[in-house]
Order: sequence, then structure tokens, then C-alpha cells
Amino acid sequence: MDINKNYFEFIGLPVSFHIDQSALADRSRELQKTLHPDRYAHLSEREQRMAVQYMSFLNEGVATLRSPLLRAQYLLQLNGIDTMSESSTPIDPMFLMQQMELREQLEDIPEQDEPFEELESLQAEVSQMLVAFREQFAQQYQSDAFEKAAETVRKMQFLEKLIVEIERLEDRLDG
Repeated sequence: MDINKNYFEFIGLPVSFHIDQSALADRSRELQKTLHPDRYAHLSEREQRMAVQYMSFLNEGVATLRSPLLRAQYLLQLNGIDTMSESSTPIDPMFLMQQMELREQLEDIPEQDEPFEELESLQAEVSQMLVAFREQFAQQYQSDAFEKAAETVRKMQFLEKLIVEIERLEDRLDG
């Protein structure tokens, strides 16, 4: 095992935005059985520490590859592009206006006659946008258009945050 490899190589999957989630789960289970620190309890302290590091790296890798947003960010990071900082990539002003409108719509939902229907409608709209941006990212990444892919990742970040806000509002309205 080599934690100097990227997550894809470590887990044994091709470097790609589109990954087989069941293959990820299968490989994860196989590696967990092999790398679990309990299997190294009878060995030296150094080997036990290494087992803990391997498991930590595996868990971090699986979490990253399981999430489309984190996977996209990681792919760009492998190509030297940082999308983690808020100001790393400019955002299209039209997209920002659209985001403001969607957030205003979200703020108005509690006052609507049918707030759960409105929430469901908004969540479907945002989810549809997110799926479209994921596909757009995959095409841009495949074409080595990394700067454009970074812009798309920033849009995905906005939409992911909005989905979390929608879910929070739904929880508040339920309670």
C-alpha cells in the first residue's frame, strides 16, 4: 500500500469523474478487511501506526470519491487547480443573480399556502441544475478544459449549499 498514490490509484479505480459506486463500495470493503488496524495489533508500533494511516487515507478517499462535488474538486486538485478557496474562481454574474433569486424564493416558502409543495418544487429545480452541472463538469474535465471545469465546480458548490439550506428549512417546517 502506498499513501503517496492518489485516491483512485490507492483504491484501484480509474481516474475519472464518472465512477462505479458499487465498485467503490466493493473495493472499500476489501481494503478495509486488509488494512484494518486490528489485523496489525500483534506487529510493531510502526506497523500499527501505518495501518491506522492507511485506514484514515482509505476513509478519506472513499468519502471524497463518493461525493460528486468532492470528487470533482479532487480531480482538479490532481491537475493543480484549487477550488477549495472561496475566491479561487470567478463566478458568472448571471449565475449569481439566479442564485440570489433562488435564495429569495427559499426565504418566501414559509409564508406560502403549500410550503412543502413549494420546497419540493424548488429542490427538484436545484437538483436538476446540479445534475446538469455535473455532466458539464465531466465533459469539461474529459476535454482538459480545467479552468472551465473549475468555474463549473464553483457553481456546483453554490447549488450543494442551497440544497442543504432547503433541507434545513424542511426540517424546521416539520418541527
